[in-house]
Amino acid sequence: MGVSMKFTDLDQYLFGQGTNYEVYKKLGAHPTTYRRKKGVYFAVWAPNAQSVSVIGEFNDWEEEANPMEKVGPIGVYEVFVPGAKIGQLYKFFIVGAHGEKLYKADPYANEAELRPGTASRITDITDYKWKDATWIKNREKFDERVEPMAIYEVHPGSWKKHPQSEENEKGFYNYREFAHALAAYVKEMGYTHVELMGIAEHPFDGSWGYQVTGYYAPTSRYGTPQDFKYMVDYLHQNKIGVILDWVPAHFPKDAHGLANFDGTAVYEHADPRQGEHPDWGTKIYNYGRPEVKNFLIANALYWVEECHVDGLRVDAVASMLYLDFGRSSGNWIPNEDGGNQNYEAIAFIKHLNGIVAKRDPGAMMIAEESTAWPKVTGDVADDGLGFTYKWNMGWMHDFLEYMKCDPIFRKYHQNQITFSFMYAYSENYVLVLSHDEVVHLKKSMIYKMPGNMPDKFGNLRAAYGLMMMHPGKKLLFMGQDFAQTAEWNEAKSLDWYLLERYPEHQQLNRYYKDLLHFYHDYPALYELDNSPEGFAWINGSDAEHNMLTFCRMTKDKKHCLLCHFNFSPVAYDTFQSGVLCPGTYTEVFNSNALEYGGTGVVNPEPIEAVKESWDFKDYSIKYHLGAYGVCIFKFDYVEPEPEPEKLPTKKYTREDIHHLAGHYKKIK
Repeated sequence: MGVSMKFTDLDQYLFGQGTNYEVYKKLGAHPTTYRRKKGVYFAVWAPNAQSVSVIGEFNDWEEEANPMEKVGPIGVYEVFVPGAKIGQLYKFFIVGAHGEKLYKADPYANEAELRPGTASRITDITDYKWKDATWIKNREKFDERVEPMAIYEVHPGSWKKHPQSEENEKGFYNYREFAHALAAYVKEMGYTHVELMGIAEHPFDGSWGYQVTGYYAPTSRYGTPQDFKYMVDYLHQNKIGVILDWVPAHFPKDAHGLANFDGTAVYEHADPRQGEHPDWGTKIYNYGRPEVKNFLIANALYWVEECHVDGLRVDAVASMLYLDFGRSSGNWIPNEDGGNQNYEAIAFIKHLNGIVAKRDPGAMMIAEESTAWPKVTGDVADDGLGFTYKWNMGWMHDFLEYMKCDPIFRKYHQNQITFSFMYAYSENYVLVLSHDEVVHLKKSMIYKMPGNMPDKFGNLRAAYGLMMMHPGKKLLFMGQDFAQTAEWNEAKSLDWYLLERYPEHQQLNRYYKDLLHFYHDYPALYELDNSPEGFAWINGSDAEHNMLTFCRMTKDKKHCLLCHFNFSPVAYDTFQSGVLCPGTYTEVFNSNALEYGGTGVVNPEPIEAVKESWDFKDYSIKYHLGAYGVCIFKFDYVEPEPEPEKLPTKKYTREDIHHLAGHYKKIK
């Protein structure tokens, strides 16, 4: 082909071992100069192809113009094309194993044609100068276990939109303008991170980005890869972390994608009992094939190292772990021991998380895992999966089921808001109220709440208050922080007019903003987040009154928090609660404040604990408690003084009594 082979013997060896972690720098399309000629080096893995060529705007899509040469036994094809330029479209023309003609997008492409086009686009991923060095340096020292983390989940295409036009028929914000608008809102609200949906290239808007065809390409809907990097860079400069949704569990069957890539099952299992999701109509990766594992692990590293993202939320982990996921009896193949655990996927996950942790300290791997699989966030060395965090799907389900109940019936469901505390420290959790809960007729968060509109807002304030005080990091989907009324629709902008026109939505937004800032301000809510030492029950069993009371503690026992939640519409002029210790209790947050749309039932004056037993505690306080009230008191923990030892009492005999009586007479 006239150019020295770039995919070397070492590259092939590492790729065949699944450990060529920067393989995206070799496979794909890379602008370069050879013998003083500018052009592009192309390389693709198609192990069972009869032949491969690259076609594109640089050769008028001629199938025979630029045949590629197979280098080595592993099945990589490569070619240098003089005159090919950045910005031009291309595909790989593959004559498959059975003679079929296939026109495939580049699996390692860094940019894609805007849908409905399906070609790849030549780009230069090195052509960006980062300005976030301070953030990246600090990220290495970031200890997520003792830092606050409040995540804003965002779908960029529907967060805000421009008016539709010929040039921008969907009204999408460009990555750059999106960065500025998003950073301003997120900073004001007090979120620490954003989690972005649908970034990797995907052909269908309605998949929300969960059916990926371009794993190494930020979607062209919102701009170029350089625009995407600018967005990450700008958010970092504003001290906002960036998490991406990442989908290694499955991929679509689109003709230009990974499915049947060279006429055979290259990326997927050939047997549909292993290689297809019957419920989703998608293909499943063959995690036992080293080159496939390499493709995915290198992709994770690409986003973290090349694009500077701070973490990946790994989608549908449960579907990877279980061979019978979504399958009826007889339609799945057991493992070698006859069980349903996917050993190959488990090994892949451990390898993935281990290498990310080693190469990129501070980068987070977050599992969307909905089962009771043990040690999801446990160390790989201790047979854990090695994730940094796990989405607490159990909490989300139970919590929402409780909140949807009419208060009259909540007393029968107390366990739904207390059960999560029983396992809160079994994993490192993120409490999530995600996009999945506000679509498909599940209603928006405000319309899940019972009662009339004032009741709904009161309930929602109470719900968000408990979420923020509960152990675990936080995630809220966009729109729910101002009580979006409609279900989320990826084709429409959020209803920002609600925030502009209606006081109750403004008040709810202010409430959630103040909650976020309160969360930042009080280490009791995060510095012992993963330790039971940071939590103490006062009363979790008052189901009759829909009440819940507990304490969050700090390491030094200073500025601890007494948290009381009233999930009923009943207000109390005087409510008594047990406390852990004597001292002064100062209210520092109350959901019933007038500025939040509450009734104004608050406790402006400090309260001294008295030695009166309540809630099985020796000390207690009395305070005002509003309907659907969240009352948070600050206190310093002190060990209660021990009871003075009682002198031993003598049991007097009859003789003693006679003796004392005689002695008394003598004195008289």
